[in-house]
Amino acid sequence: MFNTKQACTSLNKKLTKLSAGAESECTIYRVHKHLRNVNPNAYEPEVIAIGPYHRNKDHLKMMEDHKLRYFQHLIRRKPSNNVESYAACVGRLEAEVRKCYADEPTSLSPSDFIQMLVLDGCFILELLLKRDMVSLREKNDPIFQMDWIVTSLQRDLMLFENQLPLFVLCELFDLIEAPCQHSRLLDLLGLFFHGLYPGEGYRGEVSVPPRDVKHLLHFIHRSWFPRGTVTGGRKEQDEGLQFIKSATKLKEANVRFKISEPEAALFDVRFENGVMIMSPLRVDDGTESFLRNLIAYEHYFGHDEGKFVTDYVSFLDYLVDSSKDVEILSRKGIVRNLLGDEEAVAKMVNKLADSIVVPNTSYAEMFENVEKHCRKRRNRWMATLRRNYLSSPWVIISLLVGAVLLLLSLYIYIYIYIYI
Repeated sequence: MFNTKQACTSLNKKLTKLSAGAESECTIYRVHKHLRNVNPNAYEPEVIAIGPYHRNKDHLKMMEDHKLRYFQHLIRRKPSNNVESYAACVGRLEAEVRKCYADEPTSLSPSDFIQMLVLDGCFILELLLKRDMVSLREKNDPIFQMDWIVTSLQRDLMLFENQLPLFVLCELFDLIEAPCQHSRLLDLLGLFFHGLYPGEGYRGEVSVPPRDVKHLLHFIHRSWFPRGTVTGGRKEQDEGLQFIKSATKLKEANVRFKISEPEAALFDVRFENGVMIMSPLRVDDGTESFLRNLIAYEHYFGHDEGKFVTDYVSFLDYLVDSSKDVEILSRKGIVRNLLGDEEAVAKMVNKLADSIVVPNTSYAEMFENVEKHCRKRRNRWMATLRRNYLSSPWVIISLLVGAVLLLLSLYIYIYIYIYI
């Protein structure tokens, strides 16, 4: 009987905890294994840990001294606020912040947790302000003396697991600058992250109040969010969703590729009169990590905000099968390959789509139009001709030589018939 009561008590505690957790939405998760295992490094910070998930990793400890140094600079620049002011500012948020993490950092004491929020939050804000105003930088600041550090910080601060709730930054910003100047904070974030976006579409604004932005990765997602519908309505797989072929096969079927007008959004892919119109995609060392973390975000929150990055990456995966496809798109300026190796770009694109499930897509209507174009008899014939007879320069040369020999033979036959 005692064991039964004990079991009931334990179950009731778990149910109470579950109910309490259901009332408050988590906003910061760990990337689940089937995404992480494809490329774990894409989600790992290179130089700085923000929040509890990557604390105390050896290769990130160097930046802890810089956090302290930036905090010291801030106190000296704003003597009206002392250590107690910042601790009190975030201390009242501790319980709310803890609930934002799916893996609640229970191992951190209240003191350590508040200290983490102060140092991480103040470092981010000081970095944003110093990046915007050179006059605020200390002489010989190593972070701004070496470009690679700033680039690594840009990457690390947008990682899915490496986040603080944005409301913590808003509260600290009220203390550092002036109350209710959150639009200024979003402007600073836009300036700081602008160079990370691999394609057009950044609007420099978000369509929700700053306090409703979950964290820095959410800010990036919202600021890149397409205006209106990108390419038409979504369509489920069981509704007969058509998928398109690779760029090489589409070219064989008389599909031409054209770069879109300047400043057109990366996600605004159009198909008009046999022409696929696309905005340029820059592919460099940071592109894969950038897109992977946005895809991870959409896995958790895409039901509320759309999966436009996942849709685009899946579309790109159909379009690119090999280095030949990358070459076709590069020649048209659609892929701007800063990796140098076309095979490396093809592998990156194909790996990006691994472990992604796309039951529907916003490109469904375009896919159908492309398929209708490819099914036209003339285009099917062209595809067969190019694939079987025009697949390489040697085949073309052989055909030309054969044609010349045939014409020469015909000429000789006619000459003999007439004159001999």
